[in-house]
Amino acid sequence: MIPFAVDYVRATSVAHALDVLSSDSDARLLAGGHSLIPLMKLRLAGVSRLIDVGRLPDLRGVEIHHDHVAIGAATTHAELGNDARLAEVLPLIRMAASVIADPAVRNRGTIGGSLVHADPSADWPAVMLALDARMEIASVAGSRVVPADAFFTGFMSAAVQQNEMLTRILVPLPGADRVAYRKFRHPASGYAVAAAAVALRYAGDRCTGGMIGVTGVAETAFRARAVEAALASEFNGSSEEINRLAEIAFVDVTPLEDGFADGAYRKQLAKVMLRRALTDAVRNT
Repeated sequence: MIPFAVDYVRATSVAHALDVLSSDSDARLLAGGHSLIPLMKLRLAGVSRLIDVGRLPDLRGVEIHHDHVAIGAATTHAELGNDARLAEVLPLIRMAASVIADPAVRNRGTIGGSLVHADPSADWPAVMLALDARMEIASVAGSRVVPADAFFTGFMSAAVQQNEMLTRILVPLPGADRVAYRKFRHPASGYAVAAAAVALRYAGDRCTGGMIGVTGVAETAFRARAVEAALASEFNGSSEEINRLAEIAFVDVTPLEDGFADGAYRKQLAKVMLRRALTDAVRNT
């Protein structure tokens, strides 16, 4: 049960939701509810009004254009994992969607809710960083677009203000030539203890660069920029080179610590996940 009184509003449109949101500083948006409701139950989120946007068609579905893919923020993890067209152009999304939590969460939870919640162990932040995605954010004053590497601003904090809504995720096309996602799951929650999303670009058999997103390791998801620099200049795909890159990836990272994994263990897991993801990507021709 939720231990305090909450008003419920079912939004009839995005504009309606934004109007209600802007009129009440304690109002919050609700789509799948898998991020917000647990916080409310624990009294970690004080909410006066829930604005249900989960049924709005403008926030659902996938549109594939010639130069980008637009994903509605209220699209569920399962819908993304089951979209054959999306898997064709952005296979990394299906890889990640298939390992999120469990079937109940995948069928109810939404990509936008996960991204705005910005849990440091969530799957989507790493994937969006690796895909160089952009986040479309709306308010009653208009809309703006924030790149993924500026979207995650801190521990469970994203660049979305209280009176704003994440409406779409925009992912550029063409996507990377070879991709992979590797994750060590927490056995209870299904969140990542450490995970790496890899997106490599190739010209023939030569790697010309890539992007690496990491989650579960630090206070926020991040790009492994030292690895990305090496990918663009000298990466030959050998096991020796992969091992070297995994070692340099987390030199300056302060790892999270909890009852399941201390800092040293978590950093070692991150190296293993990155090695495996790089190896997978190199082989995914």
